[in-house]
Amino acid sequence: MAHAITRGLAVRTRQNRPTLKVAIVHDWLYGGGAELVVEQLHRLYPDAPIYATFATKEWRQRLDGKVITGYLGWWPFNRLHKFLGPLRILWYTHLKFDNYNLVISSSGAEAKGIKVPKTTLHVNYCHAPTHYYWSRYDEYMKQPGFGPFDPVARVGLKLLARPLRRWDFKAAQRPDFIIANSTHIQAEIQKYYKRNSTVIFPPVYFERFQKSEHRNQARRGFLIAGRQTPYKRFDLAIAACTKLGLPLTVVGDGPDHARLRKLAGKTVTFLGRVPDEVIEEEFARAKALIFPGLDDFGITPIEAMASGTPVIAYEAGGALDYVIPSVTGEFFGKPTATSLAKTLMKYKKNGYNSAAIRAYAQKFSTEAFQKNIQEYLRAKLKEFRNNT
Repeated sequence: MAHAITRGLAVRTRQNRPTLKVAIVHDWLYGGGAELVVEQLHRLYPDAPIYATFATKEWRQRLDGKVITGYLGWWPFNRLHKFLGPLRILWYTHLKFDNYNLVISSSGAEAKGIKVPKTTLHVNYCHAPTHYYWSRYDEYMKQPGFGPFDPVARVGLKLLARPLRRWDFKAAQRPDFIIANSTHIQAEIQKYYKRNSTVIFPPVYFERFQKSEHRNQARRGFLIAGRQTPYKRFDLAIAACTKLGLPLTVVGDGPDHARLRKLAGKTVTFLGRVPDEVIEEEFARAKALIFPGLDDFGITPIEAMASGTPVIAYEAGGALDYVIPSVTGEFFGKPTATSLAKTLMKYKKNGYNSAAIRAYAQKFSTEAFQKNIQEYLRAKLKEFRNNT
């Protein structure tokens, strides 16, 4: 269907002007919600090359061999690639886009810093102002995530943060228009980059959570799922459920796993990494998903909602765009176990309409993303052409 939409756009364009020539630019293709945006852009513009500093074999295949990485693509990602911020900047700023009408950068780091001709429209889909320069600088200083290389990373970040922050601000002024992935990020873009933006929610692949065999299951216990890192605050859910004696299932793994196990009481069950079918079942029969961290958007809560499961979230970040009290879930007001426990004590599992929650999740479907992004780009292309 996406290819049909694109072909239709191309036909209409040929009636008045040459076919639209598009390029897509991304930070790196490793795995996550940002990559899903690139995949949907690729489906809209299947002939567009995709520039990135790194791509796994899986993502090269998923994007039909359209990925161009250059020399940085051969560096090992997990270790060395993280140290290459200045080299990534150098690579992006030397890319050439002379023959393109539209360049879309999908970025939460350096990709937005590309330079395009004045006759080329540059639209940036911003996943977040670069975390390690702005909103999460202190977190990265405490826990850089480089294992034994953490001391080196701290020194490097401290020395380079100020000049790279200046570059990042300057780079954020280059796009003609900016799209934010949530109202939270829209506010962050204004705060750190002094730019206006339009919110278009990212695509969430949740069809597997809407299987008919998973519906009408008896709901029992609470659930938390995802990569176990300190900023996701799994500790709040574990501490609150342990204190109240409430059953909590923990799905996933990560660097915070050992610490979280030490915090857990007898009512907390760790499943670790599990097959897709187990995740689907756990989402479908949980009383609610607990989402205690501050996230830029948050795909896991939308997947839970696609299962008809309410979400109990910290009242901040991307959750403000999809948690509706007494309809799709509930909030707790402070990032503490005590605040979460108060919400859990008042929680009523039968106060929600699962069918209504599943229907609401469609707002974040891949079809909704394609429709919204295509309408936006058409309007901005027309505006850009009228002003150039």
